[in-house]
Amino acid sequence: MAKVTIVGAGNVGATAAHIIASKNLADVVLVDVAEGLPQGKALDMMHMRSVEKFTVNVTGTNDYEATKDSDVVVITAGIARKPGMTREDLLGVNAGIMSSVIDAALEASPNAVYICVTNPLDVMTYLAYKKSGLPTNRLMGMGGVLDSSRLSFAVCEKLGCMPEDVVAWALGAHGEGMVCWPRFTTVQGTPITELMSEDDVEAVVERTVKGGAEVVAHLKTGSAYYAPGASIAKMVEAILTDSKEVMSVCSYIDGQYGIDDLYMNIPTRLGKNGVEEIVEFDLTDEELAALRASAESVRAGLANLPE
Repeated sequence: MAKVTIVGAGNVGATAAHIIASKNLADVVLVDVAEGLPQGKALDMMHMRSVEKFTVNVTGTNDYEATKDSDVVVITAGIARKPGMTREDLLGVNAGIMSSVIDAALEASPNAVYICVTNPLDVMTYLAYKKSGLPTNRLMGMGGVLDSSRLSFAVCEKLGCMPEDVVAWALGAHGEGMVCWPRFTTVQGTPITELMSEDDVEAVVERTVKGGAEVVAHLKTGSAYYAPGASIAKMVEAILTDSKEVMSVCSYIDGQYGIDDLYMNIPTRLGKNGVEEIVEFDLTDEELAALRASAESVRAGLANLPE
């Protein structure tokens, strides 16, 4: 049986664990610094096992020894921005957390595929890359699957179509610098640019970019976790089943689309080796310029990384 470790037993990590277990994909280890939190959530999920009839085990721990020889390690650990904190403050705190987590996880599972979820995503994934020395195929970030799911939702809301009929592409930076590709976003194979007005396309893109903030505005305390948890599980499933599915993943870009030495959401084929291929779409000059501008916004974030 495959083994997946999820670092961080908060809402995102626990939701991902729940979905991975419910799909019977792998045994799951939840690890967290908070004593009792991962153990309690894992036990609750095991009590659920007889209801949902899954057969994998979910365990909780404060010790990385229990995560030994994982096939996939997902890192959700980090703090959310609190009132009065700048993004640079957040970056400093989460950079410290990411550095200590990647060291401990790597020691226990040197051959695993690593998925970073901690924000600011593109910067944290690059930091993990520099800190860990992992080959780029075994280190990626989750952001593009989530952003694309929000684009798909906005399209469905606007056109009244079903989710299974939509293929949506949201790429670039995970955040305000995100880029959507309406020309490649389709409903039953037809681009949304042919199905709605220019204003409606713009509105759908705007709703996608602000999707996370829209959730936060409703919740008032905390941020999204159901869609992020499901997006993690989708990536884990693609890796463990060697599906070779192409999705938007925060992958290392080394020359593709004219972008160098950067982690950013880009069409990526996932399989048992992690990143199997960066897939290059045939973009217009305007689409390429938007993607490269998004890359520069990520580079600006990297400049704020603590030494």
